[in-house]
Amino acid sequence: MSDSLYLATNENATGKRMIALGVMELAIRRYERVVFFRPVVRIGPEEDQSIRLMRSRYPMSATIEQMHGVTRAEARKMLAEDRYEELIQRIQQRFKALQQDADFAVVEGTSFQGLVPEIEFELNADIAVNLGCAIMPIYSAYNKSIEDCVQSIRIGNDSLSDRGGQLVATVVNQIKPNEEEAFRKAYRDTALKATTPLYLLPEEPLLRQPTVREIQAGLGAEVYNGDEATFDREVTRLKVAAMMLPDFLERLYPSSLVITPGDRSDILIGCALARLDADGPSPACVVLTGGLLPPPSVERLLRQTSGLPVLRTGVDTFTAASQASMVRAEIGEHSPRKVESAIGLFEQYIDSDDLAARLQAPVAHRVTPMLFEYSLIQRAREKRVKIVLPEGSEPRILQAVDVLRRRDVADIVLLGEPAKVRAAASKLGVTLPDSNEKPDCGIEIIDPRTSPLREMFAQEYHQLRENKGVTLDVARDRMLEVSYFGTMMVKRGLAGGMVSGSIHTTANTIRPAFEFVRTREGVGCVSSVFLMCLKHGVLVYGDCAVIPNPTAEQLAEIASSSADTAAQFGIEPRVAMLSYSTGESGQGEDVQRVRAATALLKEKRPDLLVEGPLQYDAAIDPKVAATKLPDSKVAGRATVFIFPDLNTGNNTYKAVQRSAGAVAVGPVLQGLRKPVNDLSRGCTVADIINTVAITAIQAQAT
Repeated sequence: MSDSLYLATNENATGKRMIALGVMELAIRRYERVVFFRPVVRIGPEEDQSIRLMRSRYPMSATIEQMHGVTRAEARKMLAEDRYEELIQRIQQRFKALQQDADFAVVEGTSFQGLVPEIEFELNADIAVNLGCAIMPIYSAYNKSIEDCVQSIRIGNDSLSDRGGQLVATVVNQIKPNEEEAFRKAYRDTALKATTPLYLLPEEPLLRQPTVREIQAGLGAEVYNGDEATFDREVTRLKVAAMMLPDFLERLYPSSLVITPGDRSDILIGCALARLDADGPSPACVVLTGGLLPPPSVERLLRQTSGLPVLRTGVDTFTAASQASMVRAEIGEHSPRKVESAIGLFEQYIDSDDLAARLQAPVAHRVTPMLFEYSLIQRAREKRVKIVLPEGSEPRILQAVDVLRRRDVADIVLLGEPAKVRAAASKLGVTLPDSNEKPDCGIEIIDPRTSPLREMFAQEYHQLRENKGVTLDVARDRMLEVSYFGTMMVKRGLAGGMVSGSIHTTANTIRPAFEFVRTREGVGCVSSVFLMCLKHGVLVYGDCAVIPNPTAEQLAEIASSSADTAAQFGIEPRVAMLSYSTGESGQGEDVQRVRAATALLKEKRPDLLVEGPLQYDAAIDPKVAATKLPDSKVAGRATVFIFPDLNTGNNTYKAVQRSAGAVAVGPVLQGLRKPVNDLSRGCTVADIINTVAITAIQAQAT
């Protein structure tokens, strides 16, 4: 079920706010708690028309500050500094904070004013996908041919889909009268994938008409006459009054904005009288230019006979007319007629029940890398645990610790000589507690050489491994090794989990866990997965780090554990048992082993969606799957990929990592009683942060 809808456009003035109003109406009737969000605002949330409108119309507990991501200036700066991902992450963090207490969120995308148009549509797509929103693109047919508009839709929708967007419907606004059928035919005749409904809304002239209040703001004019309520009237057209009054009155149009020099008392009185004529055209407002004002006698007559809105400006008539023509109409809190017209159009031309059903229908939850990383941090915070990091003076570890502390992810224990750890931290600008402080800041430094825990750990290790020839002296030496000391902290419950490997080998990191943490009850072997953060989703690869040549039984065990790991991190498990052939087409010992493992897994875990043997292309590509296994529920949609051996898995994950630019988080060990996870020696700070969060989540479940 989608719990949010993102409204995206490919240009300015498509009627996006009108659609946002309609969606808010739909949502407010079906959900108890609805929120509204703008990822980018022009100056600040206080000045944003959409936020002001939604707050004035609908009950929302969120503050106005919580309803926006960044300002346009902030977005421009971050884009200019090549901080694209950081921009999306900042918006994502603010949105997720707002969404926490909501049942449904309506997100109105950027407005194509002030950013770089070439990248703004893609920016909207990336924001929507990383917020986890369903998307409803909105296009305008205003001043476009049908062919040009349909082509624009095709390019836009393909771009959204290619970037991982989940489209629920397409809206085309401002359709010309009597062109709906021709438009639908042109839409059907193109190569568009019409898997979602197309909603066509006609042009509504009222929505393009600015109000007197908007004209006043656009001109920076002062109010000379008029009641507050009269300034919400729409202006249908501009009239510059240069001719004599009789000729002017012949050309006056209802709801005109009349612009005239301030010394034209005849025009002013004529407009005031026209406003009193029930059968004649009534002007919406008069603008007096040149800084000139009528004499007191005219002013007195004006105030006594009419509530005609009159504005005054110091600029000349030509300049005032030019400025007024540039004022953009808005659907705002002070335009009630536009609001009602917008909602009426939405409800008349968009099937609200069908759209609501599409938003509520169960969908496969696609997890993008950024959304995945955000969810890791959020879940790690839910139940605070302590994670031990044995490589305490490694710069990348310390930088990650700084981020983890600032984001309040977990309590951290650093192992190492305190003076060296603090010196390395100081060099990086990372703040750590001094030796006299209690570790109440969430960071503790322990030196295995001097810690009183060392002897206790050595005694326990000796007892556990005495039958393997481990003497007490050997045990004491082992506890000088940070990986052994850290793992024993986990074993004794002094830490929830351990993360190591940035400067140690995989064997150094996980050997102690194999020796005395051991496997969970009912689990036959320890295995691993990599969480592969690809451009449009997160996949699970196993086993790529632990078991070189698994038996059929071990493959089934790896697949079962990997499916559980996927589910634990919000990835719907659809398991592909990989081989060099698909279905029944291949023979040989290796493929037969995969076939046997698939049968064992299906018997052991009837709750899982499993397919095998499968080639990788048939597992991931729907087109290939449609040819090779057309009736499979997994082929073409797999999320968990089980490789037949370590050689295949390790090479594949590295090939995908390097060639596709994927972020490989792991290996994440699975099957242990308590979590111990390995880093690659080439890991980044982000890798460390993610792995600590993963380990914390695993620890919460033990």
